[in-house]
Amino acid sequence: MTACVEGDVADTRVVVGLSGGVDSAVTALRLVEAGYQVEGLFMFNWSEDEAGRCQAADDFDDAAAVCDVLDIPLHRADFSHEYKTRVFRYFLDSYAAGRTPNPDVLCNREIKFDAFLHHARRLGADWIATGHYARLVHDERGTRLLRGADPAKDQSYFLAAVPMAALERTLFPLGDLPKTDVRAMARRAGLPVHDKPDSTGVCFIGERDFEGFLRQYLSGRAGPVRVAGGPLAGRVIGEHAGLIYYTIGQRRGLGLGGVPGAAQAPWYVADKDLGSDTLWVTQDAAHPALMETRLTTAAPHWLGPAPALPLRCAAQVRYRQRAIACRVTAQDSGLAVQFDHPPRAIAPGQYAVFYDGDHCLGSAEIVTAGAPAPLQSATA
Repeated sequence: MTACVEGDVADTRVVVGLSGGVDSAVTALRLVEAGYQVEGLFMFNWSEDEAGRCQAADDFDDAAAVCDVLDIPLHRADFSHEYKTRVFRYFLDSYAAGRTPNPDVLCNREIKFDAFLHHARRLGADWIATGHYARLVHDERGTRLLRGADPAKDQSYFLAAVPMAALERTLFPLGDLPKTDVRAMARRAGLPVHDKPDSTGVCFIGERDFEGFLRQYLSGRAGPVRVAGGPLAGRVIGEHAGLIYYTIGQRRGLGLGGVPGAAQAPWYVADKDLGSDTLWVTQDAAHPALMETRLTTAAPHWLGPAPALPLRCAAQVRYRQRAIACRVTAQDSGLAVQFDHPPRAIAPGQYAVFYDGDHCLGSAEIVTAGAPAPLQSATA
């Protein structure tokens, strides 16, 4: 890893956000090997526990074991209040309004690159570092966020709402590495988490039954499940427990097997009508409702000076999807995005993230997808 900060790295203090996983452990390892003054900080962001077992305590023990091997100090901070008020409250409000929020985007903006950054600066940090798979260029032109070198692990999508002032004081030592190299480096260095499985699930909530978790905080309102288009158009084929538990394009967990007159094929969520509490579904993976070419957004967050509009670039509407060429124009206080080809299952509440090649330009929360149309008359 090349030095990318001003001055002597030996006099530069970097506080690493240590999660107890292999990515943040190798982040600290690379900085130590590069000669920085490195300290770790473990964030407690969720105070509740499931089935009497506290995953955060186990993760803290793993982070402490990593610091012992690297011979660096470990701090701890409790950001659970900030997480509940600045991330989780919005998360619940979005689901209650029928949207599909992205808590990882919010968590990065509000916790990892705000609360953590300010706490690290109070500890005397010159820079912070995390184990994200993305690249930051700090040079005379300023700071630019780029995709990670490993396209399978690139996490720039989740970082596109972070304030530029925070990115200007951040290092991403894993941005030039594939995940296989990260695990190999951890193994060679004797880090005890070298074979620890990657965490998945909702940011800081962990791996658990998501619908069951959501039911602890929100009550869904039951309603009909209707077919969007085709020979069964408009027919009620079931009842759902609440629109809040579903997202556009969802395939699993619909419980719609064996519908009379329907093919033996998967069902997909095509739309959610909050006015009538109707869940619209289809067996057509290319149904027009899943292949919209237009979306509108809330006010954008640009990583740098706002570009002149209209703008030709590419936009990505979900983490695991590819970016698609589009034309971006101003609309009210937000943006209108017209794609050259339809992305799959645009979901309000997710983020449109804009790219010029590998350069991440910024992001905006999706408000609407396509133009409203009655699905009863749509053809499959």
